[in-house]
Order: sequence, then C-alpha cells, then structure tokens
Amino acid sequence: MHSLLLKNIKSLCGIDESGRLKKAGAEMAELDTIENAWLLIKDGLIADYGSMEEVDSQWTLDHGLSSIDCSGKFVLPCFIDSHTHLVFANTREDEFVMRIKGKTYEEIAEAGGGILNSARKLQAMHEDELFENALKRLNEVIAYGTGAIEIKSGYGLTVDDELKMLRVIRRLKEVSPIPIKATFLGAHAFPAAYKQNHMGYIDLIINEMLPDIAKEKLADYMDVFCDQGFFNIKETDLLLKAAKTYGLKAKIHGNELGYTGGVQTAVNNNALSVDHLEYTGDEEIACLLNSQTMPVALPGCSFFLGIPYAPFRKMIDAGLAVCLASDYNPGSTPSGRMGFVVSLACSQMKLTPEEAINACTINGAYALELSKSLGSITKGKLGSVIITREMPSLAYMPYSFGVDMVEQTIIKGKAFSH
Repeated sequence: MHSLLLKNIKSLCGIDESGRLKKAGAEMAELDTIENAWLLIKDGLIADYGSMEEVDSQWTLDHGLSSIDCSGKFVLPCFIDSHTHLVFANTREDEFVMRIKGKTYEEIAEAGGGILNSARKLQAMHEDELFENALKRLNEVIAYGTGAIEIKSGYGLTVDDELKMLRVIRRLKEVSPIPIKATFLGAHAFPAAYKQNHMGYIDLIINEMLPDIAKEKLADYMDVFCDQGFFNIKETDLLLKAAKTYGLKAKIHGNELGYTGGVQTAVNNNALSVDHLEYTGDEEIACLLNSQTMPVALPGCSFFLGIPYAPFRKMIDAGLAVCLASDYNPGSTPSGRMGFVVSLACSQMKLTPEEAINACTINGAYALELSKSLGSITKGKLGSVIITREMPSLAYMPYSFGVDMVEQTIIKGKAFSH
C-alpha cells in the first residue's frame, strides 16, 4: 500500500464533493479552496484532505506514507486536455514562415501544405518511429500538468495509415500513466486523389475504415472537420450517423473558419463536444444551451494563426459550460502546455483564473467522459494533481504566461518523472 501526503499546501484548489459532472455559467467562477491544507492520496486515489490546523493523527501510523512539503505552493487537479493531434510525423515550421510572409491558411493548403503535408510525411514514417516521437510529446505534456488526454488520427487519410495512427495511439494507451481517449478523424481533409470525388472518400471512410476500426476497437470517438473548404453539413451528418452504428460517439471540429453550421450539426448528432468555435453567434449559443454538447475552445490555435478567439466570455455569461484544450498539432498549435492555454483564456478571452481552471479540469473531464475519476479534488477520484511553484495567488499562474508554473505532476499518487 502506497500513501502520499501533500502537506502545508498554501491553497488546495478545485475541491468538489457535489457529484456534478461539469460547471456551467456562474458556477464556473467558483473554485472551492482550503488554505494551509493537506491532501492524502492512498493507492492512487484521493483519500482525504483538510486544514493543517486539523492534522490527522492517523498519518503517524501509516508506515507506507511518504510526504511532500508544499509550503508556498498551490495544488490543483491535473489539466484534462480534450483535443490534441499528438501523433504526427514532422513539424511544419516552414509553413510558419509562409504565414509570417502573408500566406493564408487556405493558400498554404493549396500549395501542398497544411493537413495534406502532414499526411504525406506520416504515410512515409514507420509506426515504431511515430510511436517513439509521440511518447516523447506525451511525457512532455504530462510534465506540464496534463493528467488525461485525447489524441486524434487524421494525418493518415488512407485506410492503412489511419489504422497505423490509431494503433500508435493504442500503444500509447498501453504504456501511458494517464488515461488516453482515441478519436478517429479520417474526415480531417479530402486527400488529393479525392479532391473532385468527395463521396468516393466518404464511402472509403464508411465502408472500409470504420469497419476495421470497430473490429480492432481502435477508437472511442469519431470526429469530422465540418467547416468551409472541408466537410459540409450533409457530409458530416452522414459520417457521424455511420460512426454511431459502430458505437463511436461524435466530436466535431466546427466553426473555425466561418459560420458553417458545425455547432448545429454537432448538437443534432448528440456530439460529446464541438471544438474550435472561433465563429459563434447567438444562434449557436442558443443551440448549445439546449444540448449536452460541450463547447471547446482552442486558444493556442487562435494565438498561433492570428484568427479570432472563441467568444467564451459571452458564452459563459449566457449560462453555458465551456472547456479549454490545447489542440497540440504541428500546423496550427505546436504546443501542449495547458498553463499557457489558461493564460490565453484569461488575457485574450477575458475568463477569470477560476473560470479558466474549471474549463480545463472538471469541464475537460466531461469532454472525455472522465468526470467520475478526474477533474476535481474529490474523495475517491484519481490522485492526479499538480503542485505549482511558489506563487502569491491563483491569478499569478495565468499572469506569468512565459513561465511554466507547474513544478511537479502527481499521477495517481506518484511523482511523475521522465
């Protein structure tokens, strides 16, 4: 039996014993805390917590107990990153320079860049190399405080290569100390060979990719890039309905490039989440309010591409639950540091620090169906938390955007190192 005691915690944040699966609207500004606190993790689960003024005498009787002094430091639930493209072949800094010189996202794609560029590189790379590269990135983001993650395919765009990506994700699941959810994103873009034959590629996804994925149980979810220049509403609807027959719940990339109906399509298909949302108006907000679909913003993408940020201030004020994720990928967001996502949410989207933390902890857990085991400091949930560096207040975390304020990641009661 292993027990870990975090003691002298300056502030233990994110306590929630309500049993709720997510926070919405005004609730998002609430982040229950205990000052000068302790937290006990036993056998990987949160066992108890309280004030240092009420120290539990049982600690002295636990011979398997180790402890960490958290004086001056905050302890929070680990970040839950519900949207990443962590498995990819190579970086795309050449396109970064093209954007600096004024090329648009669409122009770069037309010149052979973008998603199709990543697909060509991935198709040429062996599965073992893909796995080793992705494992390094996974360890990197865990060290930054991520305690559960979603990883998408979508850079394969052929039957063999989409399956290759999903098998890499399965291998990551097998060795990862944190939960991983796999999302099939074969509908990420139309391969060059199907540029004039959209239904041909959609048939390939439905009749060849989905049956093989289901047979090998390679995916938890199905995602579609529903936006202008990619998959339209009818195509998205057709794909998600096909995925449902194989037991894959829906997720959608929507409204990144315009008001394209992605939100409504997500809600109509009972999608677990709809992600991006840079273009979200009153109609989309009303649609989301009448659903269980979680809106997910990816502010790292807005920052890197110089596109609008999702209007999360307006959405929270309307009563919605919202979620933040990294979108870690080689083209539009080459970073998986969730602490920076929190900073962007505060500085650019006008969320309070408490709202931003809730958006990528308890609401992130909801977006991956992990609410019962992660996302808050709750007795019985996994003992996966972050210990910050010494800092004067919670607001200092997003304020110091250029510094990684996560000093240590604890996964299921064990200090993470790699």
